[in-house]
Amino acid sequence: MLYLIGLWESVRDFIATGGDVLYFVALALFLMWVLMVERYWYYTSVFPSVKKQIIADWDSRNDTTSWYAHRIRDTWISQASDSLNARLLVIRTLVAMCPLIGLLGTVTGMIGVFESMATQGTGNPRVMAAGISMATIPTMAGMVAALSGLFFSSRLEAKAKIAKETLIDSLPHH
Repeated sequence: MLYLIGLWESVRDFIATGGDVLYFVALALFLMWVLMVERYWYYTSVFPSVKKQIIADWDSRNDTTSWYAHRIRDTWISQASDSLNARLLVIRTLVAMCPLIGLLGTVTGMIGVFESMATQGTGNPRVMAAGISMATIPTMAGMVAALSGLFFSSRLEAKAKIAKETLIDSLPHH
Protein backbone atom coordinates (compact mmCIF):
# COMPACT_ATOMS: atom_id res chain seq x y z
CA MET A 1 0.00 0.00 0.00
CA LEU A 2 2.86 2.37 0.80
CA TYR A 3 4.32 1.59 -2.62
CA LEU A 4 1.09 2.70 -4.32
CA ILE A 5 1.02 5.90 -2.29
CA GLY A 6 4.62 6.63 -3.26
CA LEU A 7 3.84 5.84 -6.89
CA TRP A 8 0.83 8.17 -6.87
CA GLU A 9 2.94 10.94 -5.32
CA SER A 10 5.57 10.49 -8.06
CA VAL A 11 2.88 10.70 -10.75
CA ARG A 12 1.38 13.78 -9.09
CA ASP A 13 4.81 15.45 -8.93
CA PHE A 14 5.42 14.61 -12.59
CA ILE A 15 2.07 16.15 -13.57
CA ALA A 16 2.81 19.21 -11.44
CA THR A 17 6.13 19.60 -13.25
CA GLY A 18 4.61 19.10 -16.71
CA GLY A 19 1.32 20.91 -16.28
CA ASP A 20 -2.34 20.01 -16.46
CA VAL A 21 -2.09 19.04 -20.14
CA LEU A 22 -0.56 15.77 -18.92
CA TYR A 23 -4.01 14.78 -17.63
CA PHE A 24 -5.23 14.88 -21.23
CA VAL A 25 -2.25 12.85 -22.42
CA ALA A 26 -2.99 10.33 -19.67
CA LEU A 27 -6.66 10.20 -20.62
CA ALA A 28 -5.84 9.60 -24.30
CA LEU A 29 -3.26 6.97 -23.33
CA PHE A 30 -5.69 5.19 -21.01
CA LEU A 31 -8.49 5.16 -23.59
CA MET A 32 -6.10 3.98 -26.29
CA TRP A 33 -4.89 1.06 -24.16
CA VAL A 34 -8.39 0.08 -23.06
CA LEU A 35 -9.40 -0.13 -26.71
CA MET A 36 -6.26 -2.05 -27.68
CA VAL A 37 -6.78 -4.59 -24.87
CA GLU A 38 -10.41 -4.98 -25.95
CA ARG A 39 -9.35 -5.59 -29.56
CA TYR A 40 -6.75 -8.16 -28.49
CA TRP A 41 -9.38 -9.92 -26.39
CA TYR A 42 -11.79 -9.90 -29.33
CA TYR A 43 -9.20 -11.39 -31.71
CA THR A 44 -8.13 -14.13 -29.32
CA SER A 45 -11.37 -14.98 -27.49
CA VAL A 46 -14.43 -13.91 -29.48
CA PHE A 47 -13.48 -14.02 -33.16
CA PRO A 48 -12.47 -17.71 -33.25
CA SER A 49 -16.03 -18.69 -32.31
CA VAL A 50 -17.47 -16.18 -34.80
CA LYS A 51 -15.24 -17.68 -37.48
CA LYS A 52 -16.33 -21.23 -36.57
CA GLN A 53 -19.98 -20.19 -36.79
CA ILE A 54 -19.52 -18.60 -40.23
CA ILE A 55 -17.70 -21.70 -41.49
CA ALA A 56 -20.39 -23.98 -40.04
CA ASP A 57 -23.13 -21.88 -41.64
CA TRP A 58 -21.32 -22.00 -45.00
CA ASP A 59 -20.72 -25.74 -44.78
CA SER A 60 -24.37 -26.39 -43.90
CA ARG A 61 -25.59 -24.60 -47.03
CA ASN A 62 -26.76 -26.80 -49.88
CA ASP A 63 -25.95 -24.13 -52.44
CA THR A 64 -22.39 -22.82 -52.38
CA THR A 65 -21.85 -22.25 -56.09
CA SER A 66 -24.56 -19.86 -57.26
CA TRP A 67 -24.19 -16.10 -57.62
CA TYR A 68 -26.56 -15.67 -54.66
CA ALA A 69 -24.44 -18.00 -52.47
CA HIS A 70 -21.30 -16.04 -53.33
CA ARG A 71 -23.01 -12.77 -52.34
CA ILE A 72 -23.95 -14.34 -48.98
CA ARG A 73 -20.34 -15.49 -48.53
CA ASP A 74 -19.06 -12.01 -49.38
CA THR A 75 -21.55 -10.44 -46.97
CA TRP A 76 -20.45 -12.71 -44.12
CA ILE A 77 -16.79 -11.94 -44.85
CA SER A 78 -17.56 -8.22 -44.96
CA GLN A 79 -19.44 -8.33 -41.65
CA ALA A 80 -16.59 -10.27 -40.05
CA SER A 81 -14.09 -7.78 -41.45
CA ASP A 82 -16.10 -4.88 -40.03
CA SER A 83 -16.08 -6.50 -36.60
CA LEU A 84 -12.33 -7.18 -36.87
CA ASN A 85 -11.58 -3.56 -37.80
CA ALA A 86 -13.95 -2.01 -35.27
CA ARG A 87 -12.28 0.68 -33.15
CA LEU A 88 -8.94 0.43 -35.00
CA LEU A 89 -9.53 3.88 -36.52
CA VAL A 90 -10.21 5.30 -33.05
CA ILE A 91 -6.98 3.72 -31.79
CA ARG A 92 -4.99 5.16 -34.70
CA THR A 93 -6.56 8.56 -34.07
CA LEU A 94 -5.62 8.46 -30.39
CA VAL A 95 -2.05 7.46 -31.31
CA ALA A 96 -1.86 10.47 -33.63
CA MET A 97 -3.43 12.80 -31.06
CA CYS A 98 -1.00 12.06 -28.22
CA PRO A 99 1.93 14.06 -29.65
CA LEU A 100 -0.45 16.87 -30.56
CA ILE A 101 -1.76 17.03 -27.01
CA GLY A 102 1.85 17.10 -25.82
CA LEU A 103 2.54 19.93 -28.24
CA LEU A 104 -0.36 21.83 -26.70
CA GLY A 105 1.42 21.45 -23.37
CA THR A 106 4.59 22.79 -24.94
CA VAL A 107 2.78 25.86 -26.23
CA THR A 108 1.10 26.54 -22.88
CA GLY A 109 4.43 26.02 -21.09
CA MET A 110 6.21 28.45 -23.37
CA ILE A 111 3.45 30.99 -22.82
CA GLY A 112 4.19 30.62 -19.12
CA VAL A 113 7.89 31.22 -19.78
CA PHE A 114 7.14 34.38 -21.73
CA GLU A 115 4.75 35.60 -19.04
CA SER A 116 7.39 35.10 -16.35
CA MET A 117 9.94 36.87 -18.51
CA ALA A 118 7.54 39.77 -19.00
CA THR A 119 6.80 40.15 -15.29
CA GLN A 120 10.17 39.25 -13.75
CA GLY A 121 12.57 39.96 -16.59
CA THR A 122 15.16 37.62 -18.02
CA GLY A 123 17.48 37.83 -15.02
CA ASN A 124 16.00 34.85 -13.15
CA PRO A 125 17.11 31.66 -14.90
CA ARG A 126 15.32 29.40 -12.37
CA VAL A 127 11.92 30.77 -13.34
CA MET A 128 12.72 30.33 -17.02
CA ALA A 129 14.09 26.80 -16.47
CA ALA A 130 10.94 25.74 -14.64
CA GLY A 131 8.80 27.05 -17.50
CA ILE A 132 10.92 25.38 -20.13
CA SER A 133 10.71 22.11 -18.19
CA MET A 134 6.94 22.51 -18.06
CA ALA A 135 7.03 23.06 -21.82
CA THR A 136 9.11 20.00 -22.74
CA ILE A 137 7.66 17.34 -20.43
CA PRO A 138 4.22 17.21 -22.15
CA THR A 139 5.87 16.78 -25.54
CA MET A 140 7.95 13.91 -24.23
CA ALA A 141 4.92 12.33 -22.55
CA GLY A 142 2.83 12.66 -25.72
CA MET A 143 5.55 11.08 -27.82
CA VAL A 144 6.09 8.20 -25.40
CA ALA A 145 2.32 7.59 -25.31
CA ALA A 146 2.16 7.62 -29.11
CA LEU A 147 5.14 5.29 -29.48
CA SER A 148 3.64 2.80 -27.04
CA GLY A 149 0.42 2.78 -29.02
CA LEU A 150 2.00 2.80 -32.46
CA PHE A 151 3.71 -0.57 -32.14
CA PHE A 152 0.75 -2.37 -30.59
CA SER A 153 -1.85 -0.81 -32.88
CA SER A 154 0.13 -1.93 -35.93
CA ARG A 155 0.24 -5.45 -34.46
CA LEU A 156 -3.53 -5.35 -33.97
CA GLU A 157 -4.05 -4.26 -37.57
CA ALA A 158 -1.85 -7.14 -38.75
CA LYS A 159 -3.85 -9.56 -36.58
CA ALA A 160 -7.11 -8.28 -38.11
CA LYS A 161 -5.76 -8.70 -41.63
CA ILE A 162 -4.51 -12.23 -40.95
CA ALA A 163 -7.82 -13.20 -39.30
CA LYS A 164 -9.77 -11.96 -42.33
CA GLU A 165 -7.47 -13.81 -44.74
CA THR A 166 -7.78 -17.08 -42.82
CA LEU A 167 -11.57 -16.69 -42.80
CA ILE A 168 -11.57 -16.16 -46.58
CA ASP A 169 -9.33 -19.20 -47.03
CA SER A 170 -11.66 -21.27 -44.81
CA LEU A 171 -14.70 -20.54 -46.97
CA PRO A 172 -14.22 -22.38 -50.27
CA HIS A 173 -15.03 -20.30 -53.33
CA HIS A 174 -16.45 -23.00 -55.62
